[in-house]
Amino acid sequence: MRILALEFSTMHRSVAVLDSVTGRAGQAVQSEGRVTEPFRLIRAALDAAGIEREAVGRIAIGLGPGSYTGIRNAIAIAQGWQFAAGVGTVGLSSVAALAAGLHAAGRRGRFRLVVDAQRGEFHESSWRLDDRGAVETTPLRISRPDAIRESLRPDEVLVGPDAQRLAVTGELPGGGGEQRFPAADDLARIAVEVSAGVPAEALEPIYLREVAFAKAPPSRTLP
Repeated sequence: MRILALEFSTMHRSVAVLDSVTGRAGQAVQSEGRVTEPFRLIRAALDAAGIEREAVGRIAIGLGPGSYTGIRNAIAIAQGWQFAAGVGTVGLSSVAALAAGLHAAGRRGRFRLVVDAQRGEFHESSWRLDDRGAVETTPLRISRPDAIRESLRPDEVLVGPDAQRLAVTGELPGGGGEQRFPAADDLARIAVEVSAGVPAEALEPIYLREVAFAKAPPSRTLP
């Protein structure tokens, strides 16, 4: 299976292509600028892997949490691609991709993964990495910075796109946090193990806050 993976949930945007049979792979990364250039990245990753666009059989999307705009852009590409070419799609946690990247890099032990949730809060989850793989031990949730600092175990390593913002000197066990971003090549490797995809229209960003709408007051005529 030839997989195209899109990870746009952070400022470190990436695209990867993986042929799960031959092992051929390619990736492209954009870390500069606020505007994502998705089709340039896709073309570069396909060229690096030596795979044609028409050969892609599945698209994996990083669903965050993270940049709502970036994730929505990735989903829109997957939806258009599925409509035009009938490819399968799969949505994956960007935090799970971050854990998979740590594991692939040979990291072992306990990790607390954190992503900015805005409003002075962070998404966080705890993971245990050993030779068997990466296991989430505390489900993803939204927490205040002081709660994360107080609950961090001495043997846990704080990692994530926004870990350094929590790493205030003297307030974290073990010193400081490690900045690391989820990557599309890790998404692609996870997607190989997913047995069935989902319709692209069912893909939604991971958003833990309760959605609430305020009704606008009735209009009135000004004198």
